[in-house]
Amino acid sequence: MELIFQCFATAFTLTYFAIPSIIRIALIKNLMDAPVERSSHKESTPSLGGIAIFAGVIFAVIMWTPPSVFNQIQYLLGAFVIIFLIGAKDDIEPISPSKKLVAQVLAATIIVVKSHVQLHSFHGFLGVHNSLHPLVYLLVSIFLILVLVNAFNLIDGINGLAGCIGALISGVLGCWFYLTAQVEYAIISCAVVGSILAFLRYNFTPAQIFMGDTGSLLIGLICAILIVKFIDFNYNLPLDHAYRFTNSPAVAIGIMIIPIFDTLRVFTTRMMRGTSPFKPDRRHIHHLLIDAGNSHMEATGILVFVNSIFILFVFTFHASMNMHLLILIMAMAAGALTYTLHKRVLAIKKQLHLNNAV
Repeated sequence: MELIFQCFATAFTLTYFAIPSIIRIALIKNLMDAPVERSSHKESTPSLGGIAIFAGVIFAVIMWTPPSVFNQIQYLLGAFVIIFLIGAKDDIEPISPSKKLVAQVLAATIIVVKSHVQLHSFHGFLGVHNSLHPLVYLLVSIFLILVLVNAFNLIDGINGLAGCIGALISGVLGCWFYLTAQVEYAIISCAVVGSILAFLRYNFTPAQIFMGDTGSLLIGLICAILIVKFIDFNYNLPLDHAYRFTNSPAVAIGIMIIPIFDTLRVFTTRMMRGTSPFKPDRRHIHHLLIDAGNSHMEATGILVFVNSIFILFVFTFHASMNMHLLILIMAMAAGALTYTLHKRVLAIKKQLHLNNAV
């Protein structure tokens, strides 16, 4: 426990004291995120907060990971550097989505092939267990990491949201890894939580800095690693282990419900409208909450609360309900909540239109 606290304190302290200097340099060099039509902010704001998050995580992990397990995470750190470089480049001078995707594929491949952070079974999801070729699981693992990385990038649209959701997910999984004696992943989880909490001090409204792609891609990558490792390692725990979950895929979806559901919903609605699923718009759940009259902090608080409720739900019923029933209930609940919110936004816009007409 002392090691975990030292890691948290190191990451928090370094990030906390690095951000003011980054803000000052960004203002001097005019490295700002200017608002556009779909933006939720109205003033140009520095967007290099991810640099401080990266520095805090990397330094704390290298400093406090025991030598006996360091070789198990060295390739993860290499992947972190790749994501940091491509994210920082995009924050300073935007690059094409194809180049970002190539870098993400490279990082995900290193993680899956060299660090062996991959699925070795679907654990009964969609009725599939261990009957597929190992190459299939390798490719699915890479694809899953890419999806989760970009899911975090997509929810980084209002103050505090990506940071709070990232801290919640990393904190929950970090506690689980600590309780199951996976110290290296507990340390990574703890480091990212410490860095995020320090960053949030400057990101809450009125935001002094954004995390940018540097931060959202890094947090997304770390959460993807933790989720994949959780699903696979949980399966290998003894059946009578106190912290073994019966339906780990469903539990993983519950832990990351906001990023996963919002990404799937937005991509689906875009394709149904005949537009590219990668074309940016204001149809994310956090945009709906803002359009419904909530502030950034209110919208963030609502989504973090909802994500927490889903986590409690899967923790409570993972052993008493069928995995596919759990997933179906979560999908229906998330869909119903989003539909209700969407109807509320439409009613507000209709009322505003009538008021303007009068």
